[in-house]
Amino acid sequence: MTENAKPVLRFAPSPTGMLHIGGARTALFNWLYARHSGGKFLLRIEDTDRERSTPQAVAAILNGMRWMGLDWDGDEIYQFARAARHREVAEQLLAKGRAYRCYATPEELTEMREAQKRESKPLRYDGRWRNRDPKEAPPGAPFAVRLKAEDSGETIVHDLVLGDVRFANDTLDDMVLLRSDGTPTYMLAVVVDDHDMGVTHVIRGADHLNNAARQLQIITAMGWPIPAYGHLPLINGPDGAKLSKRHGALAVEAYRDMGYLSETMRNYLLRLGWSHGDEEIISTAQAIEWFNFESMGKSAARMDFKKLDNLNGHYIRSTSDDVLVAEITAFLERQTPPRILSDKARRRLLTAMPALKERAKTVVELIQSAEFLFTDGIRDLDEAAAKLLTPEARATLTATLPVLEATDWSGAALEAAARAHAEATGLKLGQVAQPLRAALTGKGISPPLFEMLALLGREESLVRLRAYAG
Repeated sequence: MTENAKPVLRFAPSPTGMLHIGGARTALFNWLYARHSGGKFLLRIEDTDRERSTPQAVAAILNGMRWMGLDWDGDEIYQFARAARHREVAEQLLAKGRAYRCYATPEELTEMREAQKRESKPLRYDGRWRNRDPKEAPPGAPFAVRLKAEDSGETIVHDLVLGDVRFANDTLDDMVLLRSDGTPTYMLAVVVDDHDMGVTHVIRGADHLNNAARQLQIITAMGWPIPAYGHLPLINGPDGAKLSKRHGALAVEAYRDMGYLSETMRNYLLRLGWSHGDEEIISTAQAIEWFNFESMGKSAARMDFKKLDNLNGHYIRSTSDDVLVAEITAFLERQTPPRILSDKARRRLLTAMPALKERAKTVVELIQSAEFLFTDGIRDLDEAAAKLLTPEARATLTATLPVLEATDWSGAALEAAARAHAEATGLKLGQVAQPLRAALTGKGISPPLFEMLALLGREESLVRLRAYAG
């Protein structure tokens, strides 16, 4: 990278499944550095595995990136469409003498690996065609193109996160660049695409560290500029083991569907392997301002779902009411079948939101506590509400109704009337309020009762309350 050039970073997922939480963190770190430095953030879909790549997975990756708020510069690039360019570079390496044709048959390679297993040797290509004349092969025999890797000395990956990592070249075999059917391998395609896209920083998971040593050999063989590498430690589950399905959701969209906000996920994933002093709550704007590679941790980070819940609660409380109504509306419309809120329901929701969001830790909890606002009419009772509406409680409700009916229908007036009624009958306010709450909302807990009575209005409230009086 020249002194005045802006950094170019990329996220390059394989569309063989959903956008994984680890991939989302990788994308986030690349995006943050690009935005921090005024550089570019590119998206490349590495769809060379034609059997496993699916349009559904591509859509899931794009949707997950958009939901996370990680916008990319320009159009996304599809690796498979560039296969001709990858083959061109393989031909250039052949012409330079830095690659060669390998005519080993699948059967020969299988036999080679079996012999290595028996002798407890490392499983790698033994270079049998490295220095042979291609004329020794049968006419028309299929061949792969292999890199003629350095076989002495060492390759050093200067890593922004892990420091210098050294690889003995005699442990790096002559990897395949083109398969015998002419299709390029992932290892070749990645290097060519990064070069052609002008990528200056390759920031990815630590599981790619070995790939870096191999890819560097292609880069140096072509005489191309070497990008800066940074390999991020993996994410572990709460128990310290590698994050897997048994720990819970892995896909970004699953966290959206569990009711987490995208800003929560950006903040939480940022703190999985990066820090800025003791700051825990870091807005996206602050993250862009502060982000650097020096503050990345070298060891694996652990998911902490309790911390994620608490952080989401913070962002729910600090998010504007109209944005939360939009989140709930979108959440319900994604359901099968979609649930569409009426204008009246959205108005009620907006009015109730200051009370609703105080306790909720997820959008799902917001919806559960607000469902009684979505439609009119008598409520079905959940288990807690059904237990509250004992015969005694129903009798209390019956006796309270005339008091409320004679009261000005405002939150303050209704509460004052209920308190006076409780005192006059020798009851605690809770004994009067709980049956009212259960009948009004169908739930055992709710936002402030008297505010909700006022919000729903006299007519609608009395329809619900009378249904469970008696």
